[in-house]
Amino acid sequence: MAPLPDPDLLRPETALPGRRLSELSEQAVRCTPGCCGASTTVTDGGDEHPTAVTHPDLAGLVAVQLRTGDGPIPAAEERGTPVDSGDLLREERWPEYRALALDSGVRSSVTLPFQRAGLTVTLTLFGFRPGTLDDARHGPAQALGDLATASLVRDRHYRAALTELDQMGTALRTRPVVDQACGIVMHVLCCEADAAFSVLRRISPATNRKLADVAAALVETKGRGLERELVSLAR
Repeated sequence: MAPLPDPDLLRPETALPGRRLSELSEQAVRCTPGCCGASTTVTDGGDEHPTAVTHPDLAGLVAVQLRTGDGPIPAAEERGTPVDSGDLLREERWPEYRALALDSGVRSSVTLPFQRAGLTVTLTLFGFRPGTLDDARHGPAQALGDLATASLVRDRHYRAALTELDQMGTALRTRPVVDQACGIVMHVLCCEADAAFSVLRRISPATNRKLADVAAALVETKGRGLERELVSLAR
């Protein structure tokens, strides 16, 4: 019986992509007969590809594919389906990847892609012998990849929510001083609140300062000496 997935993959505190990728690679090797090593990558459409490998020699196999855009990883990302090679000695695709793999003693590989919510995770399993990974796409590695991908998506949403909460907290803390600054501008310009806020927003990029800092400076001076500048910005 194959080992059960490590419960660490379910823990929310395992938030860094690198750690999740490392855990996925290591557990996939342990759960897959005939597998001598594994690599994982993740991309969300950007230029960066966080990766993890179970052995330093495998890092080069990942790097050459990401550099050339040619190999089972790019192919699996593009197709969204597993890409395998039962015997790299007879393989005619991906010449640079093939040569480096054979030089490292790798004779077979299978790359499983997992796509969810704009995120693509690849899990590549390597074998020292040809034909040893023929059933890997239907084994525990598939379930592990699905679980890890879902966890990465959840982590990303969690971090985005924390960022939003932090921004909301900052906005709530600075709202009183912004309101006071708007009141000063309204008094100086005899304008409505929306117009006063618009003036503050113009000052912020013009002076390369945050809106809250602009408001605080205006409140501190009570608008004295700034009448002419405020009138100019209101036009």
